[in-house]
Amino acid sequence: MKKTVVVLGANRGIGLELCREYLADSEVIALCRKASDELEKLDVKVIEGFDLADDNIGEKISRELKGYQIDIFIHNAGVMISDDLEKIDFNNIRRQFEINTIGPLKIGKALSTMLSSGSKIAFITSRMGSISDNTSGGQYGYRISKSGLNSMAKSLSLDLQNKNIAVGVFHPGYVRTDMTRGSGLINADESAQGLKKVIGNLDLKTTGGFWHSNGECLPW
Repeated sequence: MKKTVVVLGANRGIGLELCREYLADSEVIALCRKASDELEKLDVKVIEGFDLADDNIGEKISRELKGYQIDIFIHNAGVMISDDLEKIDFNNIRRQFEINTIGPLKIGKALSTMLSSGSKIAFITSRMGSISDNTSGGQYGYRISKSGLNSMAKSLSLDLQNKNIAVGVFHPGYVRTDMTRGSGLINADESAQGLKKVIGNLDLKTTGGFWHSNGECLPW
């Protein structure tokens, strides 16, 4: 029997490639604000209208996915707005925190009552959320919001242990996407292949961990 994998933030880049990667052996449900032409061409169930800034997104997740036995939920949605100390826009920082930190918490809370024993939640984060790995400064809004995501996911992993639900945070690598304006070391399909492997290894022994798509355990 095929597993059911849900990908939130599936219309392009890494999310789109994750849909393609899991299609080989799973039923895939793709969630997004608005579907792209590329996503529409895939043999996946597409559900639009998911906005992480929406206070009711948790209720929408529960409503739209009611009745599905979800094996893996991958939270890939997020936003990056570059800044430095001289050019901080606090509205941009608030927006990133709302979407990258509070949004995933809304999703995690909804999933906590929906998923069954053996399910997994994978949050796609960034090593820029690592405090000890920060050697270059800057990017205040993005770093703060991803550190918050990492902290939230760690707490969620502990709260869901007794339900046998594993939670992990995963850095996709430095990927050539629209977010990086085409810069990067690997392509989105390579990242998706690595992410599928490390998410496959996620269980209660590794729950709460912070992993690179190449399998490396990352520092907090």
